[in-house]
Amino acid sequence: MYNTIDVTQLNETVKKIKEQIAKVIVGQEQMIELLIAAMLAEGHVLIEGVPGIGKTLTAKLLSRCIDAHFSRIQFTPDLMPSDVIGTSVFNPQTATFSFKKGPVFSNIILIDEINRSPAKTQAALFEVMEERQITYDGITYILPEPFMVLATQNPVEHEGTYRLPEAQLDRFLFKIEVKYPVPEEEIKILEYAHRGVTTHFNEEVQPVLSGDDIVMFRKLVASLHIEQKVIKYIAELVYETRNNKALFLGASPRASVAVLRSAKAKAAMLGRDFVTPDDVVSVLHPVLCHRIILTPEKEMEGGTAEEVIKDITKKIEVPR
Repeated sequence: MYNTIDVTQLNETVKKIKEQIAKVIVGQEQMIELLIAAMLAEGHVLIEGVPGIGKTLTAKLLSRCIDAHFSRIQFTPDLMPSDVIGTSVFNPQTATFSFKKGPVFSNIILIDEINRSPAKTQAALFEVMEERQITYDGITYILPEPFMVLATQNPVEHEGTYRLPEAQLDRFLFKIEVKYPVPEEEIKILEYAHRGVTTHFNEEVQPVLSGDDIVMFRKLVASLHIEQKVIKYIAELVYETRNNKALFLGASPRASVAVLRSAKAKAAMLGRDFVTPDDVVSVLHPVLCHRIILTPEKEMEGGTAEEVIKDITKKIEVPR
């Protein structure tokens, strides 16, 4: 078991990451918090929002704060699975084939516009995201640690896009829905742009931690204490999604595990070595919003996943 000093260390590191990103990005505190939490909880993140609101920039800034390998993949309709995971290359000197690793062999992967690629290419990510490995031509290749996928998508433009299958959505720890900035934030964005901060952020942002530090902090997060009544609370919340009249599809046990891991990460980020019900509630929406499907009737009424999740939290008694 790690002691409180280690949790305090993590808390201080999180503050430093936020300070570095704040040099370039205005607002988006919730997105930054969730990205850090996902990194600590060994999860992947789907960032959804209209173009131009800083989705890709924020993901780049997070990777800039970490002294680890970063790669970016632009998904397009003609992208093939081999363009992502790698392919066999013939060596004429030895008359043999060797595996050339694709861009997915990195620590932090940014996938831009993930819904622009067809199902065949999206399916190539299934094993990558869940098992952190690739099986090619009968040989298994283990991906480096730490490993994290950050994917972006535009919810408005549908031409030339492919809906992500439920099996792939379920592999994302969080779905972060990014909103427009408020007028005060937009004024600061313009000031930053005027000073050239957003175009020269490599000079502004410096690494705060290494890949080895992330692995250490992940072990710390996994070791955090959680009482049995809080575990029961998580199970009851997720179970309610499967018996809710407003939902056509409820959350899987993978969602329960995701809530547990991300609640631990949130507690550690706040400098605590134990999980509270408030930690659970704080991560419930980003964990569940992409895993549940509303009934057609509820959608016609104008209902949202956020409303249903709030109703569920009100229905389930909070442990004391």
